[in-house]
Amino acid sequence: MTQSPPTLRAGDRGAPVMTLQHRLAGAGLKIVADGVYGPSTERAVRDWQRAHHLVVDGVAGPRTQAALLGLVDPRALRQDDIERAAGTLACEVAALQAVIEIESPNGGYLADGRVVILFERHVFWRQLDAAGIDPAGLGAPSSILSRERGGYLGGAAEYQRLALAKTYGVEPAMESCSWGRFQLMGLHALALGYTSASAMAAAFAGGEAEQLRAFVAFVQADDALLKSLRARKWAAFARAYNGPAFADNLYDTRLARAYVKHASATEPA
Repeated sequence: MTQSPPTLRAGDRGAPVMTLQHRLAGAGLKIVADGVYGPSTERAVRDWQRAHHLVVDGVAGPRTQAALLGLVDPRALRQDDIERAAGTLACEVAALQAVIEIESPNGGYLADGRVVILFERHVFWRQLDAAGIDPAGLGAPSSILSRERGGYLGGAAEYQRLALAKTYGVEPAMESCSWGRFQLMGLHALALGYTSASAMAAAFAGGEAEQLRAFVAFVQADDALLKSLRARKWAAFARAYNGPAFADNLYDTRLARAYVKHASATEPA
């Protein structure tokens, strides 16, 4: 299996950066191939991304590098998707880009093409109970059913947990996963405009633009979340989106730094 190229960003050095610079130069951008991912390289990456309708973040991730080789993922999020979403939310584009960079840096799909998920066994307990199924009487393994968080396997292995959970209740299991680039829980499907968690999952398989649309609906439904995004109150936003333990991962600090970077980026002439 072909391994994805490493993500390159400001501050990186070495042969992979020089390869990137040569490819940018070959694409017609004015850049010196010195092996240092400095301001001029970041600017060239942004210019390339903007010209090819990619997410303009100045980071040469796998999708940007693939696009330099002529390979474009039709399901990938595009800059105009972000700009439309920012308009809908009446927030700065840079603010929404900061959220996307920090909250969903790896995209909405696994290497095998399936939507990224994380199965929550404690949510499954609650959703079964809400569906009139006694969780305690099922005898399901604790890896998929518990009052406590945990049991995570990560990556594609989460689909194994989901498959087992579905044998005890399909929709409660689908509702107990977070789905896609923004890790929205299936239990929010009806509030986000889908007929079921299964329908939401199917829609998310079609493209990251749909995943962003659902995120926009999620933010619009939470007045505190929307106001904090518009005002760039990052601690309030992180608390509302990530929960009270947001400070453990410095979400607010990272969001603030990402916003400054995007807001100060050089715009096209």
